[in-house]
Amino acid sequence: MTTDLIVCGLGPAGRALAHRALAQGLAVTAVDPVPGRRWTATYAAWADDLPGWIAPAALAATVRRPIAWGTRRFEIDRPYVVFDGAALQDSLDVSGARVIADRAVEISRPRGRPGGTESVRLSSGQVLTARRVIDARGVGRSPRRAEQTAYGLLVPEERWDEPLFMDWRPDNGADPGEAPSFLYAIPLGGNTFLLEETCLAGRPAVPGARLRQRLLTRLRHRGVELTGTERVEHVRFPVEGGRPGARRFGAAGALLHPASGYSVAASLAAADALATGSSLRPISAQAVHALRTAGLRSLLALDPADAPRFFDAFFGLPPALQRAYLSGRTDVGGTATAMTTLFRALPRRLRGTLAAATVGLPQRHRRPATATVPPHR
Repeated sequence: MTTDLIVCGLGPAGRALAHRALAQGLAVTAVDPVPGRRWTATYAAWADDLPGWIAPAALAATVRRPIAWGTRRFEIDRPYVVFDGAALQDSLDVSGARVIADRAVEISRPRGRPGGTESVRLSSGQVLTARRVIDARGVGRSPRRAEQTAYGLLVPEERWDEPLFMDWRPDNGADPGEAPSFLYAIPLGGNTFLLEETCLAGRPAVPGARLRQRLLTRLRHRGVELTGTERVEHVRFPVEGGRPGARRFGAAGALLHPASGYSVAASLAAADALATGSSLRPISAQAVHALRTAGLRSLLALDPADAPRFFDAFFGLPPALQRAYLSGRTDVGGTATAMTTLFRALPRRLRGTLAAATVGLPQRHRRPATATVPPHR
């Protein structure tokens, strides 16, 4: 039986697409190895990036003006929201879809026949057909790809009460020659804070065990007492490797910001358009993706000691330019202006390194290459 849409993968992107396609009356089949697996990761977003249909119950906490530290303190004039992962998953209802617990191993599309059926072969050997098949299976890990790594602890609010979007103050015990990391501290609702030592994109990735040591050192310096029974959050995923295309979505379709790791809000916001068959890859979006990829190369080329100064310059940008770079998926002018303004605000000695990396010239690193940008999942 041929259906309207097959969605391969039921993470946040795939589930959002299936949910919105059902809302628009499409017949949907969803394929995932473990479709009932509960989401335990922490997802967050800028509030103004979210579509209007998001259920209020899916939001666990809102930070009106998150704090960032480079070498000095900044207040970001942009509300930041943290999802209740289980509530978000439940709100993206796919009960009207045919859900198959299996792994998609091959997606086939007709060549030279517009409007022909597409198919998915499952690991069981079953073949499914549909008018459209969307790959939302994410991106596989590879040593060649930069990855986000983080180690976090969940603590009661009485032990921590200041939301920190990122904090570069040098009290985590990292040696000057090591790849850097920062503290990410956000409320999760229920009188709980997540305190997380984060390296958003490293090649090679900073190991979780090293991030754990840094987090414990940082918290000890700040007088935070731990019991040893705190819940732990581990984070590790690629921040590059997706390929733009009409039949890929979420991280697989390069909706993940290659220089920051943001993806959930972009996928939620784009789900309606893709469900109706609209293109998510206009020329403007492709140009922005190229600029952001160049930005990732620049960040990877930074000497670790220069990361706090880099973010002094970034958070010193006008809020509109910060938003253009972090969220303007089709805003070519805003993205280019943000990058140019940031470049001019940096110390002169950094500009040559970043300029060479932006255009793809080889870089010699004395330390592991590590991109360090505002956290998001």
